Amino acid sequence: MIPEKFYEVLKYEGVVAIGTRSGEGFHMVNTWNSYLTVTADGRITGPVGGMRKTEANLALDNNILMTLGSREVQGFNSKGTGFLITGIMAFITEGKEFETLKQKFPWARAMFEIRPGSVTQTL
Repeated sequence: MIPEKFYEVLKYEGVVAIGTRSGEGFHMVNTWNSYLTVTADGRITGPVGGMRKTEANLALDNNILMTLGSREVQGFNSKGTGFLITGIMAFITEGKEFETLKQKFPWARAMFEIRPGSVTQTL
């Protein structure tokens, strides 16, 4: 489900944007490519420091949009590519995966987990 080029993008630093929504509208939060991990079963995980508004929005609607990219990876027509991910997001605060993440990111108060519905190359 996740294309090989997505994994190539994760080898380079870049900004990740995650969008959620509530009755008040849309909300965006950022993280870094280097914080993301793709699990063997295709989930995308990463550390949560703040993201309080994101957490509140997920309680109402757990659908998300996420974008990420890198100028270093060949795209469709030139160098530079990006992805749009749709999916379901949850925060996890216990368990083996969370404890492993905390070793790498001691500041994390939670781990986010995204179960992608689609992963589309956009550039």
